[in-house]
Amino acid sequence: QVQLMESGGGSVQVGGSLTLSCAVSKSKPYSNYLMGWYRQAPGKEREGVAAINFDGRVSYEDSVKGRFTISQDNAKNSVSLQMNSLKPEDTGMYYCAADSGWASTIATMDPDYWGQGTQVTVSS
Repeated sequence: QVQLMESGGGSVQVGGSLTLSCAVSKSKPYSNYLMGWYRQAPGKEREGVAAINFDGRVSYEDSVKGRFTISQDNAKNSVSLQMNSLKPEDTGMYYCAADSGWASTIATMDPDYWGQGTQVTVSS
């Protein structure tokens, strides 16, 4: 079992930055997961944004490449998403997710666990 709790959302102007954090609690501390961030804009489907493997390999959705950075702190059991140069289309609810299977990238990720989400609003 994995419990995920996001924090760090908020409102920011176009071009601004935000950092989202996800606190990870695992019933088996040494189990490995593909960790990722998803987002859902109003009226749209949830989409994968970024993922990071237990060994640090990262992958990104095309629209955020060069602007977002995913990282993890295994000692602190947390995953972060640094978001720079934010655009109005980045607005949405952002979710932390964990996949216990064999997926290795955000494109193939199929989460077993989800956080409650944190809202990000980018205004012009």
